[in-house]
Amino acid sequence: MKLARRSKDEEELLKLSVELRLLEQTAETLQQRIGMLNAAITDLTYASMTLEGVELEKENSEILVPIGGSSYVKMKLANPDKVIIGLGAGVSVEKPLPEAKSMLKERQSELEKTLLSAQQQFTQVADRVNADRNRLESLLGAAREGKASSNV
Repeated sequence: MKLARRSKDEEELLKLSVELRLLEQTAETLQQRIGMLNAAITDLTYASMTLEGVELEKENSEILVPIGGSSYVKMKLANPDKVIIGLGAGVSVEKPLPEAKSMLKERQSELEKTLLSAQQQFTQVADRVNADRNRLESLLGAAREGKASSNV
């Protein structure tokens, strides 16, 4: 009977270790996704803030346009009422400023919902990882005790 019990425990140890590796990979993937979603939300937040500022400016106002690397170029605002906004797949269209702001807010809202979902999935996976680790440690402890008592 000890032999059957031992093989069951060994089988469960193997199953748990494989499941744990898969769950850890899933958790890592979810963390990367959460990072990308946070970056996209930050990008949309900056775009919305920029449009808020542009809305206050008049035509031919001098503005600073970021070019990257904490560097800017001074430019004149030709048409503050129109915005060219990306639709995806490299396609952009000109929209009235209020409509562009609304589109950005919608995108941000959708990304925030997706982020919340990813965070909930991550929490579930992390809980499962912890439960599996605890069970694995319990089985390993029992296996060590079994070996120690059989050596006496």
